[in-house]
Amino acid sequence: MQQKRTLTAWMIAMINLAAICNIKNFPLMAEYGLATLFFLLLSSVFFFIPISLVSAELATGWPERGVYTWVKEGLGLRLGFVAVWLQWIENVIWYPTILSFIAATFAYVFMPELAQNKLYVVCVVLAAFWSTTFINFLGMRTSGWISSISALFGTVFPVGLIILLGFAWILSGQPVQIEFSMESLIPNFSSIRELALLSGFLMSLSGMEMSAVHAKDVKNPKKDYPRAILLSAILIIVLSALGSILIAAVVPFDQIELTSGGMEAFAYLCNAFNMNWAVPVIAGIMTFGALGMLSTWVVGPSRSLYASALDGDLPRFMRKTNKHSMPVAIMIVQGVVVSLLSLVFLTMPTVGSSYWILLALASSLYMVMYLLLFIAAIRLRHKQPDISRPYRVPGGICGMWITAGLGILGSAFSIFISFFPPSQLETGSLALYETILIGGLVVFCGLPFLIYEFKKRSGLVL
Repeated sequence: MQQKRTLTAWMIAMINLAAICNIKNFPLMAEYGLATLFFLLLSSVFFFIPISLVSAELATGWPERGVYTWVKEGLGLRLGFVAVWLQWIENVIWYPTILSFIAATFAYVFMPELAQNKLYVVCVVLAAFWSTTFINFLGMRTSGWISSISALFGTVFPVGLIILLGFAWILSGQPVQIEFSMESLIPNFSSIRELALLSGFLMSLSGMEMSAVHAKDVKNPKKDYPRAILLSAILIIVLSALGSILIAAVVPFDQIELTSGGMEAFAYLCNAFNMNWAVPVIAGIMTFGALGMLSTWVVGPSRSLYASALDGDLPRFMRKTNKHSMPVAIMIVQGVVVSLLSLVFLTMPTVGSSYWILLALASSLYMVMYLLLFIAAIRLRHKQPDISRPYRVPGGICGMWITAGLGILGSAFSIFISFFPPSQLETGSLALYETILIGGLVVFCGLPFLIYEFKKRSGLVL
């Protein structure tokens, strides 16, 4: 029996907006001041636009199972499993970062000082993640509406408000923390560490391919999915540029915190306009938006990993679904792993340093997956040229080589730059920093090869 298609192009665009564009990302971008515009342009050319165009083609040509199908068709079963594993595991590592942002933001509703309380952070992290997991058990229609509502009221509203108040701050003659000049547009290239935050920058723009796993749930996937990609790409770039620049203009550079920078900006703005009463209201709305963003990511990669479980790459119990066709076994395992990772916040010296190391590791793993994705897209143009693709990357074979090639360069540079601790942050011991990143990259990239090799040698279908 064919499953009823329930998602519209608008819902897919809102899923992308809720998953990618959030005030959580703006403080990291704001670390570069006005030069954020330079890096947004660079990131768009070498990453965001390539992944948007390539994902749109692959999703309309192979709408069944997202990244797993694309890489499997282009590069074979083994690398297809590696790609979907990386997409899943980087999210598991990334979840504590968005969850810590949710905890810090929620603290502003009733007691801002709790944002630095480790026990409070862990409790909110566990409650938030398991709540969104259970909500996603209800199926994709519920998940789609949650993403749409949270994008409108938890992302678009606070982003629009910070842009409005930010312009009002500048026009009213309040002190501006950055200089609006041509010289300020050029980044500081004096040290490679000055560019290290770019790995987190690209991570902030990642995920456009994630909604492709829902392409078969779209009412008209051949036409509506590319439209959704275009709409969400425009909204994400414009809102990210305005939001991050205005945070940099309002909050002093040395006071920008990665986990709570958005709320700090609102606190500055509300205090200037005698609106302190609005801070907890805004914090509540932002918490809701971040929960919607989390909800989107909880289900997307899990459905992709489920596709590889059906092919026997994972144990049989990982194939269990409920009456809403949701991969409940994978989502429960994911919740257990995230819960264990969240305990790291009880042992690390500062929330900021642990936040960045987890983000850098997740970014590196994600970029390895993108390398496989771009290479597979090129291969599929040559290997399966006759497969119907209602949307194609412009320029024929040459256009695909150029577009995917730019994406490959951007992804590879992001991996390279992540091994350098950013000069803007205190990350502790260099040896410990690089051990965590290199060790994590080797272990998490190696595990899927070991799993696949075990399956092959044993001759068993797991």
